[in-house]
Amino acid sequence: LTSSLHRIGAAYDWRRVVRSHDPQYIRWTQWIFLRLLEAGLAYRKMAPVNWCPGCQTVLANEQVLADGTCERSGDVVTKRDLEQWFFRITAYADQLLDDLDDLDWPDRVVTMQRNWIGRSEGAEFDMAICDADAKPLGPIMRVFTTRPDTSFGMTYAVVAPEHPLVDEITTAEHRAEVDAFVAKVLTESELDRLTGEGPLEKRGVFTGAYALNPFNEQPVPVYLADYVLMGYGTGAIMAVPGQDQRDWDFALAYDLPIIRTVQPPADWDGEAYVGDGPAINSQWLDGLDKAGAIAAAIEWLEGQGVGERKINYRLRDWLLSRQRFWGCPIPIVYCPDHGAVPVPDDELPVLAPDDVEFRPTGESPLKFHEGFLNTTCPKCGGPAVRETDTMDTFVDSSWYFLRFCDPTNENAPFSREAVAHWMPVDQYIGGVEHAILHLMYARFFTKALADLDVAPRDVREPFSRLFTQGMIRLGGSKMSKSKGNLVAPEQYIDTVGADALRLFHLFVGPPSDDVDWDDAGIEGCARFLGRLWRLADPSSDAVPDAAGDAATEVDRAAHRLIVRVTEEFDRWSYNTAVASFMEFTNLLHKRGKTAFAVDTLLLVAAPCAPHITAELWERRHPGEHIHARTWPTADPELAKLDTVTMVVQVNGKVRDKLEVDVAIGEAEAERLALESSKVQQSLAGTAPKKVIVRAPKLVNIVV
Repeated sequence: LTSSLHRIGAAYDWRRVVRSHDPQYIRWTQWIFLRLLEAGLAYRKMAPVNWCPGCQTVLANEQVLADGTCERSGDVVTKRDLEQWFFRITAYADQLLDDLDDLDWPDRVVTMQRNWIGRSEGAEFDMAICDADAKPLGPIMRVFTTRPDTSFGMTYAVVAPEHPLVDEITTAEHRAEVDAFVAKVLTESELDRLTGEGPLEKRGVFTGAYALNPFNEQPVPVYLADYVLMGYGTGAIMAVPGQDQRDWDFALAYDLPIIRTVQPPADWDGEAYVGDGPAINSQWLDGLDKAGAIAAAIEWLEGQGVGERKINYRLRDWLLSRQRFWGCPIPIVYCPDHGAVPVPDDELPVLAPDDVEFRPTGESPLKFHEGFLNTTCPKCGGPAVRETDTMDTFVDSSWYFLRFCDPTNENAPFSREAVAHWMPVDQYIGGVEHAILHLMYARFFTKALADLDVAPRDVREPFSRLFTQGMIRLGGSKMSKSKGNLVAPEQYIDTVGADALRLFHLFVGPPSDDVDWDDAGIEGCARFLGRLWRLADPSSDAVPDAAGDAATEVDRAAHRLIVRVTEEFDRWSYNTAVASFMEFTNLLHKRGKTAFAVDTLLLVAAPCAPHITAELWERRHPGEHIHARTWPTADPELAKLDTVTMVVQVNGKVRDKLEVDVAIGEAEAERLALESSKVQQSLAGTAPKKVIVRAPKLVNIVV
């Protein structure tokens, strides 16, 4: 790999190398885990988790693709209840949301993070579980809603199948049906549940229990439904069919009442009405607008002591436990007397053994390695066992940029001074697929470490500016080592050379777009480099020198080339930058060359084709190195165009193209357009109704 990187011309500062498998890096990753644990930002709990049967491990929510499959193996992800380690990323939900405004990031990525965090304001309130006659049965169910003002229209309530109250509130006559429904739902992904297209009468089940609506003291039936998730809000919702289309459809499927609580427009002929309007059928809220009704409803809940204003988030805490060998071991031991005990700092790093046995089941070999598993308790010295889960590998990549600032520090993960000097990263490049993975996690780590005084407090964001590059695919699939569909660069470096391969990558399309690998254009790039060599090599006479007016125009074109390529590089438009200096090469082959024009061409092409331009520059300027030169600067006056092509249209159709002065006025542009023989032929004596002039680029004649 290193050889290929050198041959292709990739330049790295090899003094700053970060390897996540290095014992020093493992040591400081574990040290950071312990600081987060001390601060309450790392914790362990029993929870329903995403289980990948292919990887034999749990996944964070962010690692489950939109279709409910594992982002690594492609297997369908299911749910299991396991005791796992989490990072409390939700403690930073508001900061992660608010600070997006200060980042120079693509709108697409910012929107993805906003939606994933999913902040929603509303209220939580208690509903007493009761029977059909409103007789209390003991349990209390708490629901979350963004529209407490519509509570008088509640005709049923829904709890998630995983809700801890399900077993307690289900009546005997409905037990078998509820158990079968719960078992079915637990095999489905969250996406399937949220976007399920099956008949609604098969997506819910009545528990036999009722809940008391505190607003009107009326009992409403409690259902389970697959579209309610335990991970959002309280895992229970009130249902108001008149103001929510999904509730409307469910009510129709289960023959439940529908009560409107917001007055729809007079011409409304739809079903559920989700717009604004005065409150109706809502007793003391009647007549209030949406904002006023929400405020009054929350004030009433708080006054009655049954509810409160609440902000909820879609974002869940980061599940970091992984049941696999590859990863940083979690520095915890379990003692029969003291429970989970952190490994002391002076005993770090905890390293996984090399002599492990991988089993066909896919289970982590750490669970069966006696030497690793058995240890002593740091508190009492008694026998204990190590945690055999390892950390999600995204933990490693959530702080590497901080270590990169100070990669050889043996006394700390990094020095605050180094981070203060280098961070945040001015320009970061990465794939959009990490919008809610690495990019979110890195932001969380940066903020948390600043608050823990491990990093400078004023470094709150890791990456100031972000560019998301596209993927090179093969046969429609993302290239990856695990899929074995990689293309080795050596075969091209050995034949057409590294610069042809580099140019082809840049020229194939905008770097933000995904492209399917097709090497048909590499030969064309190699031929271009041959033309460049014949043009710039001092020993070649393939292209004559330009003289007189031709030389002046060639030099002016070189200044314009500097402007174009500089602008194209600045906006990441490398494919058009390559096209620009290819066009300029063609111009010199046609019009002749000057020393300034050729040198300019080599300088702007140097980042794209570093090897051939360096060789040619050395031949033209012995003892000099092109990559030690500064970027060329254009003369604004010489870069100006004297003329421009003005398009003349008749009724929107192009009839002529005229070369005109760039400073031409509207009157002169109209005169020239109307005097054009091609335009006069098109008009055939018809007087124009209107002439639209956009000097100097366009004249449109309307007849």
